[in-house]
Amino acid sequence: MFGEWGNGDHKESNRIIERALEAGINFIDTADVYSRGESEEIVGRAIKGKRDDIVLATKFHGTMGDGPNEAGNSRRWVIREVEASLKRLQTDWIDLYQVHRWDPWTDHDETLGALSDLVHQGKVRYIGSSTYPAAQMVKAQWVAAKRGLQRYVTEQPPYSLLVRHVEADVLPTALEYGMGVIPWSPLAGGWLSGKWRKGQDTPQSSRAQRIPQRFDMSNPANQAKLEAADALAQLAEENGLSLIHLALAFVINHPAVTAAIIGPRTFEQLESQLGAADVKLSAEILDRIDEIVAPGTTVNPVDMGWSNPALEPSARRR
Repeated sequence: MFGEWGNGDHKESNRIIERALEAGINFIDTADVYSRGESEEIVGRAIKGKRDDIVLATKFHGTMGDGPNEAGNSRRWVIREVEASLKRLQTDWIDLYQVHRWDPWTDHDETLGALSDLVHQGKVRYIGSSTYPAAQMVKAQWVAAKRGLQRYVTEQPPYSLLVRHVEADVLPTALEYGMGVIPWSPLAGGWLSGKWRKGQDTPQSSRAQRIPQRFDMSNPANQAKLEAADALAQLAEENGLSLIHLALAFVINHPAVTAAIIGPRTFEQLESQLGAADVKLSAEILDRIDEIVAPGTTVNPVDMGWSNPALEPSARRR
């Protein structure tokens, strides 16, 4: 949320990062595609002089230019884009370099081979995946073992009270292969901030403008999200919690999850999220949550973060 996509004030973004570090957060995740590199530049300036104390993660895959080859998981793009990220981050190495999405047009062998070379060169310490379907997580592990390549040691899936499909296969797969799990959007893009309530005005945000399919209230799936978010907010109030702490604690306390990635746009948003790691949810609360959003389900499929190419019309006998 640093840069044009969220907070364009670089000084305030730096202040948010400094406060997070003071509070004990030592893992910072960004991506090249966030505000077309601006987020990485902000992070790079903020961690100057503190680099050894921080686990720094970034990602590649998204479109970074107008050319047809300025995206994807090919060796050409991996080798080129890591240099651009290192420059923007003002560092000599990336602790965790992640593939932002699975690319069905590039073999795992090619991507893992390029990433393994970066590890051997010392430019990258570890590699991970993001928003991978479970089948591709398994395939990537198999390819790494078969070819003697570096393997993905983390997976970064979408996971929240409203986005629970990963409970069915992604999280169990990560546990089986000993992968760390660092979920993105534990507040479901702001839906679990406490601002989305029945009978109130629809909140406005730059994220809603950028990805309207996740927020357009004419979509019945988003109406269902509002119903669920309101019920979850009532549950939090009944138990003396903020909805934010309820949502973050739910994600963090899953046995497969290593840490939740928060995305504060403002200093106040960061402060409202600190302390959630200390919240423990009772079995009674977890049962109530399951009644509102069933385990393994996602209220709006758009929030899954990727579209299965096997379900495209061209792949279904068209």
